[in-house]
Amino acid sequence: MKSIFIDCNNQLAPVFARVQRPDDPPVAVNPDPFQSADLPQLLAGYDICLDDHSYMPTDVMARCRGLKHIVFLGTGASSYMDVPALNGIGIEVHTIKGYGDVAVAEHTIALIFACCRDLARMDRAVRAGVWDPLESMQLSGKTLGLIGLGGIGREVARIARGVGMEVIAWNRSPRTEVRVVELDELLACADIISLHLALNDATRGFINGERLARMKPGVILVNTARAALVDEAALLAALASGHIRHAGLDVFHAEPLKPDHPLARMENVTLTSHAAFRTLEASETLMRRAIDIVRRIVAASSPL
Repeated sequence: MKSIFIDCNNQLAPVFARVQRPDDPPVAVNPDPFQSADLPQLLAGYDICLDDHSYMPTDVMARCRGLKHIVFLGTGASSYMDVPALNGIGIEVHTIKGYGDVAVAEHTIALIFACCRDLARMDRAVRAGVWDPLESMQLSGKTLGLIGLGGIGREVARIARGVGMEVIAWNRSPRTEVRVVELDELLACADIISLHLALNDATRGFINGERLARMKPGVILVNTARAALVDEAALLAALASGHIRHAGLDVFHAEPLKPDHPLARMENVTLTSHAAFRTLEASETLMRRAIDIVRRIVAASSPL
């Protein structure tokens, strides 16, 4: 079986080369940009595709006749492709969990600090020649509400306790590591809310206008999970009114975020470029696990 890494950028290429072993199945590497319409030609002759974060429309993928497997480099494949639809046309989608829990948690905490202290806004002002020290909010003694308590959420809780925060959580299944409360209580009590849910049909639009309105006035909202968890129009309205004091966002409904998007023009929003999982340590783990998935697929297809 032939494999290709379709969107290996300059950051990932040396990491990918470093973790490859001599006995690994060969994987072709495409470093060149492409459009979705180019996928049938790019994937011609390949059975397995490694996909960093490229969109894979079902109608286009249906024309990739030989492709049987997509190895998505992360957990959020559903933000870039219709996984059930691809399964329906004979393409199995593999995801990789747990490789970057610490990386995403640390980025989440970084965004929380940046939002509470208005770091990005003051950085822009100082660079523009404006010296305007802003009054900010300290974290010690504040309540952090985690919506979702998987590996990332639990790591965020551990770090947050270390800076003196009280941590509460809402989770769809019982947990014992953090005090779990009803969602309405969390929305009403938390000074800072951080999202850590997987995206699926049950969670899409989970933070809607009604739930935003239940949040404490002046709340800080951080999302390093999936943009589609939040109703974007309702979020923009809550930011504009000041009901949400500040949002820290690493994920967006359409990526890359366009410079004329309303979020990019708001002073009370701190933005990062879907980079929470991008640490060297996490990338090495991710790349190695992706290659191991290819190994298993190839081994399973080989005659005994």
